[in-house]
Amino acid sequence: MRDTRESRLLLVLLIAIAFALITVDIRGGEDSPLDGARQSAESVFGPVENGVAQVVDPVGNAIAAVRDSDERHNRISDLERENAELKQRLGSEERNRARHAEYDRMMKSAGAGRYGVIGAEVIAIGAAQGFSWTVTIDVGSKDGIRRDMTVINGDGLVGRVTTVGRSTSTVLLAGDPDFTVGTRMEKTGELGFATGQGDRPLRLQLLNGKAKVKKGDRLVTFGSRANKPFVPGVPVGEVVRVDPSDGGLTRTVQVRPYVGFTKLDIVGVVVQPPRENPRDAVLPPKPKKPKPAPTVTVTATPPAREDEDAYAAERD
Repeated sequence: MRDTRESRLLLVLLIAIAFALITVDIRGGEDSPLDGARQSAESVFGPVENGVAQVVDPVGNAIAAVRDSDERHNRISDLERENAELKQRLGSEERNRARHAEYDRMMKSAGAGRYGVIGAEVIAIGAAQGFSWTVTIDVGSKDGIRRDMTVINGDGLVGRVTTVGRSTSTVLLAGDPDFTVGTRMEKTGELGFATGQGDRPLRLQLLNGKAKVKKGDRLVTFGSRANKPFVPGVPVGEVVRVDPSDGGLTRTVQVRPYVGFTKLDIVGVVVQPPRENPRDAVLPPKPKKPKPAPTVTVTATPPAREDEDAYAAERD
């Protein structure tokens, strides 16, 4: 239809008629004169509407199911992510608790020896600068670290600083074959030199070839001149084997180090040596041996002959 004046008038007339019919239908309610026409239209178009609905409803339900499935999948993904984050937080909290405990033990040892220390974290291990037993720590020259400083942890001697950068340093571990430290035996004061042997016990050479030493004896660092590279009194290890003396001037002993070099985490660099030698003060107290349970001896005395006769007569 072309847009003419007549067509526009016709459109206005049809709209007016539609509004009039709607008004009459609403005012009439159930008695509306258009009710019959509406019922006739329903009878004609109702089946068509139902057919369309039967076709459209499964599609709508499928779309809704897909939408709900996506929502459930997203919710499951959110829950899985939340659980993973929770596990990570719990793991981090446990690790932090363990590290705090390790730091506290290290500071307790430093306090017993009157060492001024700077705490550090081991951030790398490996063959730095050609050494086979080294670790890298996260403190350096800006923190006051210098070469040939003693490194400890809560168990004892870790090693010594060999190279220093601005924010990191390299530590040569006491287990390295190139590592040697002067030692002093607990109580007896016998001097020697302990040398690393990799993953084997330290090899200790006592200066006195006739020194009395036994399994379980403990030793600490003797200390160096000007306290570099070693301050005195740091626990080194415990004797695990005494090699037979061959009559030489020195004696060789195997020592298990206190420090586990393969599981280092928190360490301390001694930046202030003690004013006095702590001697054996940093060594932990030896465990007390359990007292043997007292034994009670009961002696049975056989009855006299006349008592036996009297008991037999009484029984008869």
